[in-house]
Amino acid sequence: MSDETVGSWVGLDAAGVTGGLQFQQVTPKAWDEDDVDVKIMYCGICASDYGVLKGEYAPLEPRVGGHEIVGEVVRVGPKVANLKVGDMVGVGWQCDACRECDLCKNKDDQYCAGITWTLGLKYGRGAAKGTMSHGGFAKMWRGASRYAVKLPASLDPGNAAPLLCAGVTVYSPMKTYGAGTTRKRVGVIGIGGLGHAAVLIAKAMGAQVTAISRGEAKKADALALGATTYISTGKDLKEDFKGHENSLDLIICTINPDVLPVADYLSLLAPKGLIVVVGIVLTPLAVPTIPLIIGGRGVVGSNIGSPEDIADLFALAAEKDIKLWVQRWNMDDINKAMVDFGDGKPNYRYVLVNTDNGGKM
Repeated sequence: MSDETVGSWVGLDAAGVTGGLQFQQVTPKAWDEDDVDVKIMYCGICASDYGVLKGEYAPLEPRVGGHEIVGEVVRVGPKVANLKVGDMVGVGWQCDACRECDLCKNKDDQYCAGITWTLGLKYGRGAAKGTMSHGGFAKMWRGASRYAVKLPASLDPGNAAPLLCAGVTVYSPMKTYGAGTTRKRVGVIGIGGLGHAAVLIAKAMGAQVTAISRGEAKKADALALGATTYISTGKDLKEDFKGHENSLDLIICTINPDVLPVADYLSLLAPKGLIVVVGIVLTPLAVPTIPLIIGGRGVVGSNIGSPEDIADLFALAAEKDIKLWVQRWNMDDINKAMVDFGDGKPNYRYVLVNTDNGGKM
């Protein structure tokens, strides 16, 4: 790293997800007085990174992926009050917002219309306005101190990385809707990267957890993660769900099929229960109104989490010793890791390690 550029693994075209990321020097965002520089030690790989680098969400142009960033603060701006040099911090999907709307003022800035994602979106304000954000497949990250959340000293920084997206995406709605307190019976649809995190976190929050997944392949893992019930699904959900009707208070839906059969999943909800959708489903949902009305049920969405949510999750993970299932890769081997990721090999998250920055395999 120099004052002017940062060594980064750049996706130049769709070949970035098939072994074609190029190590190049990239100019970081223009410095604002409330920014921090973070020496990156760890960065998770997420399906969203894969999608951005493949061009699934926007036209392809050079991008640096990575939004589960953990590292050491090495520089702080004069307006930074919450961090100091030497602090270990994590940075998730969001790196800025408009900072002026009611949502931002109420610390719900993950819903701000002026949000800036940590990778692949142009800044809407500040010295970097109009330039592209860059993620954590790199040696250093620069950005607003609000979105760099301090880690508890007892939390393993490598294991903390996937909490910054997979973890907080499922934790935030569980926190909001009372998992383990007002809603004690929690279902998790899909036992993948997000789903396995949801099972671990819901259990740590005191919930009774039901895992719902296609076939029997994930049953042993789901039970090992802390689920007490496993529902195996096939072609006929109505048949699969017999005997489980009205059994759940909250369902976290982590899957992203072409069509989500909401009507069938609603049968699992007790009155006043909620389905929270966190996996992107592009086909509009067909939601029957009668089960909603007569049972006071609901179907809602949730978007990542605020910095406060991340801090709360870090504290919970430290207290309850939550450890997502991760495999660590040297960041120098990122191209092999991306190919394996695309082949569906993670069990359940990959974390890249910058060993030359102090990260530990």
